[in-house]
Amino acid sequence: MARASGQFALPLDWSAGGANDGPLIVGASNADAVRYLQHVATWPVRTAILVGPPRSGRSLIGRIFARETGGRVIDGAKSVSEEEMFHAWNAAQASGTPLLVIADTPPSAWNIGLPDLASRLRAVPVLTIGEPDDCLARDLIEALFAQRGMTISPEIPSYVVPRMERSYAMIHRVVDALDSASLAQGRRIGVRLARETLLSQGLIDPDLLERDSRSSPAG
Repeated sequence: MARASGQFALPLDWSAGGANDGPLIVGASNADAVRYLQHVATWPVRTAILVGPPRSGRSLIGRIFARETGGRVIDGAKSVSEEEMFHAWNAAQASGTPLLVIADTPPSAWNIGLPDLASRLRAVPVLTIGEPDDCLARDLIEALFAQRGMTISPEIPSYVVPRMERSYAMIHRVVDALDSASLAQGRRIGVRLARETLLSQGLIDPDLLERDSRSSPAG
């Protein structure tokens, strides 16, 4: 897989998700977490916790981790009881099979009632996915359109990214909005369509309109 400007090199088996997944794009926001998950032999305990914003690729990373390491993934710390989490932690240490827990927040923010579980989780490394930087945001927009069988000009993410809230959730909202507008209006996705659509839905900063009118090409 060719790498765009914001991506880091990955072994081939970590660069692709499953049949229904897009590629795993790694940039500055998630590189440390992915690298740690690739080297389970060096883990001080056989458990790690992955924390990140919604739609940041946490579940995709978990699926690839399970596939490539044979480890267990608990996707959503709140999806299991404290007793099950406690037994899963113990099983990982006893068997050597790595355990990855995916959560919205680190254990320090959990209201843990089981003292033995709380003490064990204090020893578990917490891996954090940050919000996307400019390069990763552009790469993700292109990748999401590619998943839909659409190739867009690089000018589209370059136009959109500086004007949008920097979050994974917003990236998905922008792609959904542009795809829907293109289909509804029978127009290609150009800068003009992007400006009209995203402004009308409040997805870009209207304070940048004056600069847009001077610099953006027709589309």
